Amino acid sequence: MAQQTIQPSPGAPDALPPDGRRPAGTVRPRRAPRPRTVVVTAVAWLIAAVFLLPYVQMVITALRPAGELRDATYLPTEFAWSNFIDVWRESNLGSNLRVTLLVAGGSTLLVLLVAIPAAYYTARVKYRGRKLFLLLVLVTQMFQPTSLLVGLYREFHQLDMLNSVWTLVLCNAAFNLAFAIWILTAYFSAIPVQLEEAAMIDGLGRGGALLRVTLPLALPGVVTAVIFTFIAAWNEFVMGLTLSTVPESQPLTVGINSFIGNYTVQWNYLFAASVIAIVPVVVLFAFIERHVVSGLTAGSVK
Repeated sequence: MAQQTIQPSPGAPDALPPDGRRPAGTVRPRRAPRPRTVVVTAVAWLIAAVFLLPYVQMVITALRPAGELRDATYLPTEFAWSNFIDVWRESNLGSNLRVTLLVAGGSTLLVLLVAIPAAYYTARVKYRGRKLFLLLVLVTQMFQPTSLLVGLYREFHQLDMLNSVWTLVLCNAAFNLAFAIWILTAYFSAIPVQLEEAAMIDGLGRGGALLRVTLPLALPGVVTAVIFTFIAAWNEFVMGLTLSTVPESQPLTVGINSFIGNYTVQWNYLFAASVIAIVPVVVLFAFIERHVVSGLTAGSVK
């Protein structure tokens, strides 16, 4: 009996030859999105617009001339780009930005230097009191910096360390160290110890195995600790206001507050300085966002 070949219907939009291969040069027709996909996408864009509107308003106000700050219009008649130049020249914003960069960068570096060895040892060595140590690390997260400000101020006053960048670095590192140790301990624990044992058989020591094997695998967790520590130190306000009384030694968050007076608020300069303040964090987060997402979801799927 002769074999019969079933030909696809010529009207089928996605018909394929009998061998299952699409002819070269042909484009697969696009399917119309499902109504559920359209609704979810529209809702997602609406939520994103709601969260972005305050930032759009901040940029618009930063570009609004001083004479139009009380106008009811959403957009000004002209954009005053000179507000960014004036706020940089007529205030200590440059010094405040330098102090904030030093504090955020120094605190992040100090946290990594302490948290990585502590978390690695806690994850690899089953020593007595390990659970108690992790509990104490978690308990320290319950203390608010504001509840310790009086004692911190008195201590640093006696040490003659007020208005110092190192004071803010030590305080910010101390309050962010517990989170970094906690998240890195969980991440190091998820990495098989057999990988380090294989590296040590090949001639590496414990430190070499940590640097060449474990840390590259734990990079998403390290980046997560870095970004959270950096942002927390960048946005810190209360300790900077209390421990720094000289305008030139104050961080950016405290310097921006100087545009709020007793009777008037320089809204255009206030928002212009706020735009400048968020740019470094946005750029940093844009570069390492994929590592942050993978670090936060690490261990969620076995």
